[in-house]
Amino acid sequence: MSETVVVDVHVIGGISIRVYRSTGQSAAPIGVLFLLHGRHGSANDVDSMAKSIHEHGTKKSRLDLFIVTLDHRNHGNRIVESVANNTWTEEKNNVKHALDMYSIQSRSSSTLPWFYFMQSYLFPMNERRIEAWGIAGISLGGHSTWIALAQDARITVGIPIIGCPDYEALMEYRANTSNIPFEPPYIPSGFSDAIKSSNPASGDYTSLKNTNPFLGKKILVLSGQDDKLVPWTASKGFVELLEVGEEGLKEVVVQKGVGHECTKEMVERTAGFVEAELLK
Repeated sequence: MSETVVVDVHVIGGISIRVYRSTGQSAAPIGVLFLLHGRHGSANDVDSMAKSIHEHGTKKSRLDLFIVTLDHRNHGNRIVESVANNTWTEEKNNVKHALDMYSIQSRSSSTLPWFYFMQSYLFPMNERRIEAWGIAGISLGGHSTWIALAQDARITVGIPIIGCPDYEALMEYRANTSNIPFEPPYIPSGFSDAIKSSNPASGDYTSLKNTNPFLGKKILVLSGQDDKLVPWTASKGFVELLEVGEEGLKEVVVQKGVGHECTKEMVERTAGFVEAELLK
């Protein structure tokens, strides 16, 4: 039986985070998993998932698991303008959907480096060490997961759940299915050039050279075969060509009969992958 999980709240860089950890005393090193929620949601939405993953990952692992959740920008307690989280076709439609969603997911990824201060916040006497970092996210959080994997060498394990690594392909699909022209004002001039600076699909992801940021990383891709919002077709080309090298690992599960949802099976796969690849 695993120890009971407790949730601590900390404020780092002006952002409130929740840290899920075991109640027991331990001197073991730590593996941290960032767990990100989806669009229109908040950290509350992944509370039960965090507890489920933590229970699974505290059995016989070398590292103790700490799970960190937080509200995306303009979500939860950080909401500024709710309509900015909408798509082009929701009741209160958002003409800037493509810009707003990308700015949220890319900035959420860039916020994560602040949390590497957790070592000092949690253990000011350096009594314990954080040795491994991973990230998992659902939908919008899945998009952010791909960006974080591409941009941060410290993150070695990633689990994008119903997320997409190719933002331009996703937006083109969404524009077509929404009867929206893939042009200004929906896709402003220069926007495609701007996203190339951080869009994983714009990088050297198929190479075995050190210019490929995914080399050596352990990645579990979880998608729904019948997803109409973030279709597997928008991710498939990238994922199939993605090279992680001999030291890396790439597992792909496209669940049959599943739409845009994080299923019980996906949660179980995530928990097993975290235990096997982040905490080993």
